[in-house]
Amino acid sequence: MKPAVYGLLALAVIGGVTGWFITRPTALPSTVSDRLTGDAEAGERVLLASGCASCHMGTDDGADPKLLLGGAAFQTQFGTFYAPNISPDPDHGIGDWSQAQFLNAVMRGVSPEGQHYFPAFPYTSYTKADPQDMADLYAYMMTLPADATPSRAHDVAFPFNIRRSVGLWKVLYMNRDWVVTGDLTEQETQGRYLAEALAHCAECHTPRGALGGLDRAAWLEGAPNPSGSGRIPPISGTDFTWSAFDISAYLETGFTPSFDVAGGSMAKVIANLGQLEKPELDAIAAYILRAAQQ
Repeated sequence: MKPAVYGLLALAVIGGVTGWFITRPTALPSTVSDRLTGDAEAGERVLLASGCASCHMGTDDGADPKLLLGGAAFQTQFGTFYAPNISPDPDHGIGDWSQAQFLNAVMRGVSPEGQHYFPAFPYTSYTKADPQDMADLYAYMMTLPADATPSRAHDVAFPFNIRRSVGLWKVLYMNRDWVVTGDLTEQETQGRYLAEALAHCAECHTPRGALGGLDRAAWLEGAPNPSGSGRIPPISGTDFTWSAFDISAYLETGFTPSFDVAGGSMAKVIANLGQLEKPELDAIAAYILRAAQQ
């Protein structure tokens, strides 16, 4: 065999090993996940801000927002993803997960089995959260009612169903840096945390590239609906003219400045966010207006 062939084989092996290393699931350091003690009472607020029930409370109208049995379908160009059961059922939910496994799932997109979760799960936003908040969320979720409904398998075709490839996607798009930066006020900083990390507003209101990564240059400027029907409106940019009062009131009541009512998935979001304290909603409003100036 010629030396050039040996060289090509060596490069292929090196490239394969490098790629395998780069795409490996990476967990939180145990020094972070093991030192925390969750507060269930504080975790209720985190659940409301994070909108877990908006996707996971089931598909029936009037479903119990504390019964997180999953089932909602999310259509994308890569396939259809189904919200899993995240109730504390030990067999079909997350009841047998440790706190460390929960934090790794939510903040790193890594399953208890050590596999990548698909980024339909907004861990790319939750990765910016305070680990203590996520520990509090875990403590609270373990107090919720359990349900034995099995999670539905995602309907994702090859090659998008290869979970290892999500590791490369994370290298490209999983960024823990804040998007809105600069000399923010205390209120704007609080709003940034609530909107960018917990409420993950950008996951719906920001357009995505060909591989599904958020276009940070068009932050919150609206996006095509992943289902292919309609468009998710902008909450930043020149087309967005609401005042801070308008935004805060909308998040609290669901009424727009023109007295229209939030519908669809946004109605579920407001059902959760509207239970936060008014200063928190005002902080989100301040952040959104600051984002428009970025």
